[in-house]
Amino acid sequence: MINFSIPKQLLKTVDTLAETEMKTRSELLRDAVRDYLERRVKLTRRWEAIFAFGKKRATALKINPNEVEKLVDDYREGN
Repeated sequence: MINFSIPKQLLKTVDTLAETEMKTRSELLRDAVRDYLERRVKLTRRWEAIFAFGKKRATALKINPNEVEKLVDDYREGN
């Protein structure tokens, strides 16, 4: 069990949604936290995959990490 404070207006919204979904406040908040954490894990994995791909391409193209910003700037300028 945990205790935390939330603004009254947010609590009213939570209670209204809980009633609409026929859930207790605790059930609704547990579901909300679970959904948030699942989205964060997916987002973290997606970024990890993007960085791994970038590192693999940089290695294959023999690009030094210090050169990346200049290469991006040059590309954006059409060079």
